[in-house]
Amino acid sequence: MKYHLLILVCFLNSFLYSQTQKKNTDSISYYNKLANSNLDKKKYNQAVFYTKKSIDFCQTSGQGENLANQTFKLGKIFYNQQNYDEALKNFHKSVSLFDKVKPTCTKILALHYIGASNTAKGNYDVANVYYQKADSLLKQLKLVDHAEILDYQKAMALKASKNLPLAAKTFHQIVKKPDNPKILKTKTDSYYQLGLIETQLKRNDSALVHFENALDYSIKNNNLSQKSQIILAISRYYKKQRNFDLAYSYLDEHYQIENYILKLKNAKLDLNEYEKFKKTQSINNTLKRESEEKIQLKTYRYSKLVSILAIALISILSLLSLALYKNNIIRNQNNLLLREKNKELILAKNKAEKASKARSEFLSTVSHELRTPLNAINGITHLLLEDNPKKNQLKYLESLKFSGNYLTTFINEILEINKIDSTKVEIENISFNLKELLFNIQSSLKELATANKNYFNLEIDETIPDNLIGDPTKLSQIILNLINNALKFTQNGNVNVIAKLYAIEDETATVYFEIVDTGIGIPEDKLQTVFESFSQGSIEVNRKYGGTGLGLTIVKKLIELLGGEIKLKSEVGKGSTFTFKLDFSINKEPLEVAKEAKPYNDKQLKHKSILLIEDNKINQMITRKMLENKAILCEILDNGEEAVELLKVKRFDMVLMDVHLPGINGTTATKLIREFDKNTPIIALTAISLDENREMLLSFGMNDVITKPFVPDEFYTIIAKFFD
Repeated sequence: MKYHLLILVCFLNSFLYSQTQKKNTDSISYYNKLANSNLDKKKYNQAVFYTKKSIDFCQTSGQGENLANQTFKLGKIFYNQQNYDEALKNFHKSVSLFDKVKPTCTKILALHYIGASNTAKGNYDVANVYYQKADSLLKQLKLVDHAEILDYQKAMALKASKNLPLAAKTFHQIVKKPDNPKILKTKTDSYYQLGLIETQLKRNDSALVHFENALDYSIKNNNLSQKSQIILAISRYYKKQRNFDLAYSYLDEHYQIENYILKLKNAKLDLNEYEKFKKTQSINNTLKRESEEKIQLKTYRYSKLVSILAIALISILSLLSLALYKNNIIRNQNNLLLREKNKELILAKNKAEKASKARSEFLSTVSHELRTPLNAINGITHLLLEDNPKKNQLKYLESLKFSGNYLTTFINEILEINKIDSTKVEIENISFNLKELLFNIQSSLKELATANKNYFNLEIDETIPDNLIGDPTKLSQIILNLINNALKFTQNGNVNVIAKLYAIEDETATVYFEIVDTGIGIPEDKLQTVFESFSQGSIEVNRKYGGTGLGLTIVKKLIELLGGEIKLKSEVGKGSTFTFKLDFSINKEPLEVAKEAKPYNDKQLKHKSILLIEDNKINQMITRKMLENKAILCEILDNGEEAVELLKVKRFDMVLMDVHLPGINGTTATKLIREFDKNTPIIALTAISLDENREMLLSFGMNDVITKPFVPDEFYTIIAKFFD
């Protein structure tokens, strides 16, 4: 009876096993398991083979929805291999199969990947059609794309098609969505893409804001790969801004994260290798036992030897493992110590940067605040000089005018140095004629040369191309400062300015500049410190010749900003020689002839009506008087809100708008005025600071900028320009 029961149990077990085997070896789940396993091992051909097997099974068994799903899966495998033609073929087939069954989320994904494949192939219009179809089906099924994947892919397609404004708009829509666990990665990627777009459009400050937002979200998302990519982008941003310390700091953090990710991958790889090793050892041990059972008598003598060798090998491996373990502990301790030291260095560097930034901000604030009272001094001096002063008063007023102009120059130089130190100076790349620029500088300084009885000579190499691309404004500032110094410290001597073509390669010309004088010279112990701020050759030189000691500091910083290096040779009593080289691109297109600015005349200004918005009573009085001296009608308001309301009902020929006002500031007021008045010229009045520049103010709708303290001729010229 027990024997028959045993046979029955074996039969049932055999039947159930055969049924299980048949089910497991001919089903969708079985083929999916094999396909996924091969995908993990990156055996794509095998994955394709088993996915096709699954498709055949679905066709044979008449499973319509599963057939559509498996066809979509095959398309996705080809898509990940960047075989977009085969991917599109399967995605389209999947969509047609879904048309015969109830639509599901997979159909939305199929439409979405058709769009993504076309984007990769450059068919942006076709891609957009399928993105819209995916959106439509999503709404039809009343589903919510919490991760915003579809909108992100659309934005990437727009970016790839160079439609940057619309791409940026779509990315902005994504980042404005409420946070949820599914959208964190998409928001991180969207902020990163916005940073790349702003970088491409050369809006550097906006790019940095987006990169920092992306970094914040990558921390929430705990995605190390994303964080590493964003930190690398921030490092490149600071490198472009020539802030090499911060660029290095972020680059170092990027490499630390990459090393950590690599360690995680290696650890996983080592675990897999260990599992394979154990499996191999198990098989080898089984074979060895079987072999030993068959030839036990023949191999008895050798078994002892094998055992001894095995023990010796294990002992050696154990000692080696112990040594490696100890070395690993020591290495980890050293790495930890190095990381701690690196953190201390970064903290020390950050403290130094904060101190430097605080100094720059303090000097900028002081410079900015001095401009308002200085405008009153210069303005009142100008008005008194125009008001037919007595002869005994004229001398004092001329001295006051000189002192005001000197103080203005000093403040401007401090602000210039702060701008350079804070990397807020942007380099222009425009076409200009170097020869004309040098001739114009020579003409402007002839009077100073004559005053000190100096022979002022200009030597220009004729082989220098006429049309260069660079920053003529900063180059003029450099050369003007150097020639001014040479003429000021030389009397009854020679000042030579030399420009030679040093080298020309491809479309780049290297120009060598040399400014030589026969003046008082600089002592050898002062040759290095003369480029430092507020430094001059000696106390006697400062007393005799005056000056701020900032000119050469600005020159050195500007030359380094343009990619050059200044060198100085000097001997007391014999003179000084300053040399530097700069690279310029060569523009093969003809240079447009710039129109000379026409001098204004009083008739242009007569009987014009101007609205002045200014909150400072002294500045109101000075500006009104300067305008009325030219027969201009002037009406004054002291805040932006009243100005906006008045301009809605009354017309003026021009508006003079102070930037810093109580309530809404001048830029906000200008934006509101431009909503209903596009034509009336609006001129900004500003004691310009470190965070302001001409381009920023013009972006709000202002037509031009007048800097406080006013230079009367410039003040009237800018106003007259809009009354032609």
